[in-house]
Amino acid sequence: MECSLFKVIMFLLLVLGIVNTLVHGQGTSVGFYSSTCSQAESIVKSTVASHVNSDSTVAPGLLRMHFHDCFVQGCDGSVLVSGSSTERTAFPNLGLRGYEVIDDAKTQLETACPGVVSCADILALAARDSVVLSGGLSWQVPTGRRDGRVSQASDVNNLPAPTDSVDVQKQKFAAKGLNTQDLVTLVGGHTIGTTACQFFSNRLRNFTTNGAADPSIDPSFLSQLQTLCPQNSGATNRVALDNGSQNKFDNSYYANLRNGHGILQSDQALWNDDSTKTFVQRYLGLRGLLGLTFNVEFGRSMVKMGNIGVKTGTEGEIRKKCSAFN
Repeated sequence: MECSLFKVIMFLLLVLGIVNTLVHGQGTSVGFYSSTCSQAESIVKSTVASHVNSDSTVAPGLLRMHFHDCFVQGCDGSVLVSGSSTERTAFPNLGLRGYEVIDDAKTQLETACPGVVSCADILALAARDSVVLSGGLSWQVPTGRRDGRVSQASDVNNLPAPTDSVDVQKQKFAAKGLNTQDLVTLVGGHTIGTTACQFFSNRLRNFTTNGAADPSIDPSFLSQLQTLCPQNSGATNRVALDNGSQNKFDNSYYANLRNGHGILQSDQALWNDDSTKTFVQRYLGLRGLLGLTFNVEFGRSMVKMGNIGVKTGTEGEIRKKCSAFN
């Protein structure tokens, strides 16, 4: 009898362990610093708030930086390292911003709890706080990541690109353990922020063989974009990724895709492909489909993304400065 009870208890513990891994990811957990640095999350939150309050464009910068970090070498803070030929110097990362926010938070944390909180965790927390400060819902961020010891520009080639087809996007996300819903949800992060004309100007002129623009762009919107991005100039001009709502974290990004107002070719493609269009419609509550709440699902997908290739336990290191290896 005692043996059977022991087996039942061990089975339940195994199931709980599996559930914990699925919810929190391998080696990370919510409240990881509760006993070693209880003020860690509040320090990051107040630091992010201070910077975003003085410059709202920092919020999308931090969100994007976390994404770019996780898709290369996993979520290990490798994008934060400065120096020649690091990830930070690769072309897709040249527009990233918010490094000073992470450095600021790290400086404060090193004073409060030296050598405890990783740069990778600071970035994951800062991304969540940026969304909340932009009007999105909060979510619990599992922490416990450690910082990587490798940062190479040559590893950045597999980042999703603005000209990727839906099939290519799905392949890149699937390679990281993310499904089609995660893809549509996480790209919805484009509801805040801007992009440079050089990343979508190919759509505005000579897109087709007869020299016309991308036919998926709403004609009236096309003229606006052509004005914002003049031919042969203005490559670095900035354009809102979510036309009309670039500072508010909401689902209007998806309405823009429906209306042919998507900015990046890879974004607009989500409306023109049946496998992704379904999720866009659900976030818009269209055609009686089972509704999905974008703000809620975004947090769930961020937790999944935030556990890509994490280093935990004795792997990696806890950097003293986020911009340099120890």
